[in-house]
Amino acid sequence: MNYNGPKVKLSRKLGFALAPKSAKYMERAPYPPGQHGASKKRQKQSDYGKQLLEKQRLRLQYNIHERQMTNYVAEATRLVGNTGEILVQLLESRLDALVYRSGLARSMYAARQYVRHKHILVNGKPVDIPSYSVQVNDVISVRDKSKKMECFHDAIRSTAAAPAYLEVAKADLTVKYLYLPPREEIPAICELPLVVEFYSR
Repeated sequence: MNYNGPKVKLSRKLGFALAPKSAKYMERAPYPPGQHGASKKRQKQSDYGKQLLEKQRLRLQYNIHERQMTNYVAEATRLVGNTGEILVQLLESRLDALVYRSGLARSMYAARQYVRHKHILVNGKPVDIPSYSVQVNDVISVRDKSKKMECFHDAIRSTAAAPAYLEVAKADLTVKYLYLPPREEIPAICELPLVVEFYSR
């Protein structure tokens, strides 16, 4: 099951904002939650603890459950190349991830909801599966009936420039997936070697 709990508390634990609301709270309390969160005398993390945290950071950024994450790692391991880089490329090619990165949604949670509610098209056809794997040169767009919804216009106005691998037409609310991005262009926050080490145990 995907995470539906408090985003602010989780964001403080992971060290970055998962939603716009979380960013405001983290400015006031930029340390982990709990009564010892602000203490400098925190217990030193074990190697396993570091690996687990990085795995959780990556998994929760894409709002996927553990079984999905395990499947993505298994697929990345089967393919030829750097396992960590292939893993984030697979995650970044998810439909909900690209809807979020393009600026059509203000958070990954909102992007998932828009896809589920059939507001999003891929190559002109409705797709309501957030994990749908978008291919290079595919075009993502907002359904005509949904283009009047203020949430899309608010999101596209408040979002900074999209990554280089996405071509966004703000007026039409369309996005083209230009190429499979290298790791340095993917804005996922985590130490990938530690994630790979966690699943290699």
